[in-house]
Amino acid sequence: MSSFFRAALLIIVLGSCATRDYSAPRNLDDACAILTERPHYVRALQSAQREWGIEPHVLMAMIYQESKFIADNRPPHRYALGVIPTGRQSSALGYSQALNGTWEEYVTQRGGRGADRTDIADATDFMGWYMTATVRETGVPLNDVRNQYLAYHEGRTGYLRGSYQSKGWLMRIAGEVEDRSVLYGIQLASCRRWR
Repeated sequence: MSSFFRAALLIIVLGSCATRDYSAPRNLDDACAILTERPHYVRALQSAQREWGIEPHVLMAMIYQESKFIADNRPPHRYALGVIPTGRQSSALGYSQALNGTWEEYVTQRGGRGADRTDIADATDFMGWYMTATVRETGVPLNDVRNQYLAYHEGRTGYLRGSYQSKGWLMRIAGEVEDRSVLYGIQLASCRRWR
């Protein structure tokens, strides 16, 4: 067996052992199953809880809604004439679906140059940073999942203007995020992986 072939085989084998978060966890309706499948999420969620006071089930519900726990998730492309791609609907990327401008603000104020939207630890820290600023600027408590989500989706300025009020679909989704947060909270309370 040639040296080149052995090296290529070794790279393939090692690459298949690496953690792959570029697909969704298998059971998105079970917080314990998510944490069992992706144990490094536990450290990221606990760190965000210590730093920002955000309950893990709240972050998990928002990540579910934003990216379905897919690290490199992006919004769909837009098409001209139905077939010619003209770019993505927004610059959102990663677990948190942070927009370029908001992410750059986070990197400058908190995250540092090495922060990456496709890294769960950076994404949960970003979300904690953003939600804490939402408390300061809007008065929405951290445990008000529905309104925190609305402010996250619309931006704090949009939230204060009430831009969400004319978007029935968004109000419905905010309710779903709140419901999923309750479900994940109940599950985490009995989850051995979390304790």
